Amino acid sequence: MTTTLIHGGTVISATGRQELDVLIDGETIAALIQPGSTPFGPGLAENVDHLVDATDKYVIPGGVDAHTHMQMPFGGTTASDTFETGTFAAAMGGTTTIVDFAIQTPGTAVLDTLGQWHEKAAGNCAIDYGFHQIIGDVNADSLSAIGQLITEGVSSVKLFMAYPGVYYSTDGQILRAMQRCADVGALMMMHAENGIAIDELVAQHLERGETSPYYHGLSRPWQLEEEATHRAIMLADVTKVPLYVVHVSAKQALEQIATARGNGANVFAETCPQYLYLSLEEHLGAPGFEGAKWVCSTPLRSRAEGHQDELWRFIRTGDVTGVATDHCPFCMKGQKEMGLGDFSKIPNGIGGVEHRMNLMYQGVVDGRMSLERWVQVCSTEPARMFGMYPRKGVISPGADADVVIYDPHARTEIGLGATHHMNMDHSAWEGFSIDGGIAVVFSRGKRIVDDGTYLGSRTDGRFVRRGVSQNLI
Repeated sequence: MTTTLIHGGTVISATGRQELDVLIDGETIAALIQPGSTPFGPGLAENVDHLVDATDKYVIPGGVDAHTHMQMPFGGTTASDTFETGTFAAAMGGTTTIVDFAIQTPGTAVLDTLGQWHEKAAGNCAIDYGFHQIIGDVNADSLSAIGQLITEGVSSVKLFMAYPGVYYSTDGQILRAMQRCADVGALMMMHAENGIAIDELVAQHLERGETSPYYHGLSRPWQLEEEATHRAIMLADVTKVPLYVVHVSAKQALEQIATARGNGANVFAETCPQYLYLSLEEHLGAPGFEGAKWVCSTPLRSRAEGHQDELWRFIRTGDVTGVATDHCPFCMKGQKEMGLGDFSKIPNGIGGVEHRMNLMYQGVVDGRMSLERWVQVCSTEPARMFGMYPRKGVISPGADADVVIYDPHARTEIGLGATHHMNMDHSAWEGFSIDGGIAVVFSRGKRIVDDGTYLGSRTDGRFVRRGVSQNLI
């Protein structure tokens, strides 16, 4: 097998940092070696196949993005990134594992839809991948299938309190699904917004002629996210199921989660870079139809109300378990422009799978969090949350050699040029500048990115059969 020694770097883990050399043997990490020691005898550097200099750089576990939507059908169109293009972009940005969503819609069988997503992804992924299962039709058959999902390595189920007529589940259906997940050890994921009330607000805005993208945000106020989050927590408490609330954008919703966690509940929060950096006023409120670039659900929140700062605080306190992207890209031309004159028809989604690691590192530079917390929320905790640890999310002997060498002295200018590989005609992050950058990316021991050059293949990625969550109390 091929051997690689990464030497001279500082290994960053969720619990600390240390100057260590990393020995890779084939697809796994073989050893962590203190500089100057010779546990394998003298001459190790001369006898490995590849020697990689990481002097003055950080060596971190590859990013784990636990929330993506490649090739997702939505609102009469399909997300513009395929598994091939989306995972290529992820690799360029230092993410080495994604967990995407297979989607069951009414009238289809859960396991059939999982099979369809396997067909989309197999042989078309630059990095490793797993699946969550969306259940859009809660009935006896779909509930029964949850047990089979566990044996298939799909240990998390997602329901929606939003989108009536599409994915929406009633409280009774949610209760039944939570009971089933609790019985078989599955994790319940929830899109927590009060969809019934939102649809009424949408109709009222349109009746008044308020059709621009800005009203997407106003029609989904934070109160309806907080209310749904609290309701999901209470239903989870009744059923004793672990609950993971996706893409939390409102500080009040996170306060509900923090309170539940403080009371000892297995409740977990995910947020996304867009909710940390972007805002209702500056982005959804951009002139003309420009705000459509940033239409997503949950929506961007008001900076004047302090949501962004509070979400960063909840990351520091540990009440945010993981930072994902909810990567669901749509082009402006032919897709977002479907909502010209009616914001409710704009496909919901922002592209970001390529930029998460850099954007979150900027939070370190800005004093928002520590290096260790950066690694924890971007790699280690997602791997633990979704049953992939210690194979993923950590630099440790026996783990997959998913390794990123990060250069804190680099500078990354985000835009449609060299730092944009997603299949989109715009960038939600155009003009952002990062005080750092991806230098080298290894996926299971194979160097797939080196100084901005892609060295991998669309067939490099493998399906990850996940176990049950390892993050429960």
